[in-house]
Amino acid sequence: MAPLLEVNDLRTYFYTRDGIVKAVDGVSFYVERGETLGIVGESGCGKSVTSLSVMRLIPNPPGRIAGGQILFDGEDLRDATEAEMRRIRGNRIAMIFQDPMTSLNPVLTIGRQISESLVLHLKLTEKEARNRAVELLGMVGIPSASRRLDDYPHQFSGGMRQRVMIAMALSCNPELIIADEPTTALDVTIQAQILELINRLKEELDTAIIIITHDLGVVAGMADRVAVMYAGRVVEEGRTSDIFENPRMPYTIGLLRSIPRLDAGQGRKLLPIRGLPPDLIDLPEACPFNPRCDYVQPECLRQTPPLRPVGPGHRAACLFDITLDTPIPDSPVREDSNIVS
Repeated sequence: MAPLLEVNDLRTYFYTRDGIVKAVDGVSFYVERGETLGIVGESGCGKSVTSLSVMRLIPNPPGRIAGGQILFDGEDLRDATEAEMRRIRGNRIAMIFQDPMTSLNPVLTIGRQISESLVLHLKLTEKEARNRAVELLGMVGIPSASRRLDDYPHQFSGGMRQRVMIAMALSCNPELIIADEPTTALDVTIQAQILELINRLKEELDTAIIIITHDLGVVAGMADRVAVMYAGRVVEEGRTSDIFENPRMPYTIGLLRSIPRLDAGQGRKLLPIRGLPPDLIDLPEACPFNPRCDYVQPECLRQTPPLRPVGPGHRAACLFDITLDTPIPDSPVREDSNIVS
């Protein structure tokens, strides 16, 4: 059976006065029915633009999907009309955006905003939609749901607003939910509650999920598979266990080494990734991670590594066989212009 969502060689560019920003540059991945895929990486690596491309929400101008396929249930969403996309968004594919305060309309009640998609997509009456909205708020753990339907977004805490966003995403029983940084700006306790809620609802409703985050810790207990993005490209993908136990791309290794671990010995220092992500307007014809890589070799300065198999269902974009146990050389090879200390 074909995957629920299959993205092939997706390219999304932004045409600016300074040049073409290649925010997503040849990204491919798939999501099976009922599966959770984690997409991780630093800010600016193209995660959110990838999700907006799937939803066909790229602002044009200046952005444009310049190439590739977005196959949802066998149909290419790039060929869908805007009317067809409106029937899909919120109905078959739903999205939980980063900041619920800016995603919710401040002048409309919560009940009105949840009911809107129910009336539009499921053709419910206003009364039926309101009753369903009460069920949804109860499902995501908001107490006194029938009373709170008439409240406005500013009357909810940050965690409760995020629960409202989840309720809206679930309202039409979508086949796929894209959660874009669903725990941003929430404290650790609320983060855990939100992630537990998403996991529980996924199991109950058998919904496929793409969770987008910069925090590898978030996907550790949620995702079945992980795709690591850097500079608009997928640089490693595989089962979650493979990514955490046997990472093969130096960028992924750097992310893991910069995370505090409870099982680490006392006094162990974190090893941050040096420097900053590259300028997406002027990427070199070489490995985009080479200015920051601890294992860089002369070949890394001359060619872009393809995603190559390094294990069953596991691929990494590195020319060399690097693992967590590979010692860091004292003096990695770098071009003078690329040295970042």
